[in-house]
Amino acid sequence: MAYVDEVLASVKAKNANEPEFIQAVTEVLDSLRPIVDAHEEEYRKVGLLERLVEPDRVITFRVPWTDDNGNVQVNRGYRVQFNNAIGPYKGGLRLHPTVYLGILKFLGFEQIFKNSLTSLPIGGGKGGSDFDPKGKSDAEVMRFCQSFMTELYKYIGPDEDVPAGDIGTGAREIGYMYGQYKRITSQYQSILTGKGLSYGGSLARTQATGYGLLYFTQEILKLNNIDLAGKTVCVSGAGNVAIYAIQKATQLGAKVVTCSDSTGWVYDPDGIDVAVLQEIKEVKRARLTEYKNYRPNAVYHEGRGVWVTKCDIALPCATQNELLLEDAKNLVANGCLGVFEGANMPTTLDATKYLQENGVLFGPGKAANAGGVATSALEMSQNAERLSWSFEEVDQKLQSIMVNIAHNCDEAARKYGHEGDYVVGANIAGFEKVADAMIAQGVY
Repeated sequence: MAYVDEVLASVKAKNANEPEFIQAVTEVLDSLRPIVDAHEEEYRKVGLLERLVEPDRVITFRVPWTDDNGNVQVNRGYRVQFNNAIGPYKGGLRLHPTVYLGILKFLGFEQIFKNSLTSLPIGGGKGGSDFDPKGKSDAEVMRFCQSFMTELYKYIGPDEDVPAGDIGTGAREIGYMYGQYKRITSQYQSILTGKGLSYGGSLARTQATGYGLLYFTQEILKLNNIDLAGKTVCVSGAGNVAIYAIQKATQLGAKVVTCSDSTGWVYDPDGIDVAVLQEIKEVKRARLTEYKNYRPNAVYHEGRGVWVTKCDIALPCATQNELLLEDAKNLVANGCLGVFEGANMPTTLDATKYLQENGVLFGPGKAANAGGVATSALEMSQNAERLSWSFEEVDQKLQSIMVNIAHNCDEAARKYGHEGDYVVGANIAGFEKVADAMIAQGVY
């Protein structure tokens, strides 16, 4: 049995109740076959793949907090420190009721390669809790965050593990967590990124994932002699990534005609109005049903359905496994040229395969949405130097990083005989650096 198949069989047996993690490992290891086959004896000898798919450690803990009615609530907190071969663990904290260990292992595993692709010295990790900040008062969120950090602080540090925001963890939550860390340790350290600008945050961090997605998309299209300007784009999601992807796509001359949230989706033939979307989502914290009140030509649809819309470029920016095989068939039938992932693993494996088999350019999330973590690493650099760079400086560095990622994916795919397959390219380009570091550092 091939080395990859042996390790995949072991992962499936050991993690049978974690389908997202199995999906992520399967996608990565399958695409690594060309490089693993070429170095099988060396990799087997040091147990490279076995070590790669097993987290360095998993920390789980209870998070007790008191609600506004005086009742004690208990959630479960996690930190998965997956791999620090090339730098301190780096990855977000997700606060959402669906959070469980399998989700965080999948995200942490993906983060290893995403962080490697940035070319910055950061390893892979992820964490969070099944706490839901929606519908909670600021005081309740603060008490939860303080309790969460009271345990988490033991395992993080600027050279050990630097968490960041994710779904459910925005500026408010990061602020409360950072305040509690300082309260406990009396230290002002760069132990979280996504901080407010008044206490060490970076300009352009808010826009980074969405902007980075478009810089990567534009460069891959250029490599295939396609101009983004003038193209029709469909976006799913209406959160931070989606909003700034829409904004940057519009700035680059494309027209974005859709966005979505958990209740439905909007089609705007005149192009999504970013200011309206921000008003609804960031100011009012309302549902997209309100969009048509601002834009009478727009149409609101209940449920899911973004991918039935005819478009040239599709940007899934919501959550994992949102673009299904049937959606891929719709996109192909409607002449879609490229799908680029703004979320983490938003496309199912069968949908990805169908898109690629039908000639659709496909940019996997670990490459396409790496702009967020790249800018988080730039925030760490600014903190370490006690400096603050301008928006333009950070944006320029971000663009350079995303263009380099696009070229590295393209070159790795070509090198191993898979020209145009950016899943293979991204995984191999990210893997090579991590593998070299793990081998150099011995078995640990």
